[in-house]
Amino acid sequence: MKKAILAATLAASLAACNAMPEISPIPGSITYGGQPETKLTKAPVGSVVHHQLDDQYGKRAEETYIIQPDRSLRLVRRQQIIDLN
Repeated sequence: MKKAILAATLAASLAACNAMPEISPIPGSITYGGQPETKLTKAPVGSVVHHQLDDQYGKRAEETYIIQPDRSLRLVRRQQIIDLN
């Protein structure tokens, strides 16, 4: 019984790790309107790509993308850049 509970808990934990909320591209995002025409052929799969833009509120933001096995980009994070000057 303990093994079954442990296995179920482990399976639920692993499923939660893969369940990242989807971030929608905004105007200025690399993937806004679809994937870019050119593929990143030299960068290894799993590489991280950063992109800076002005977000929908006019604030400076940085997006983080990960290169997928099919050479597409997956948007995984967007955060505002705070200028202290």
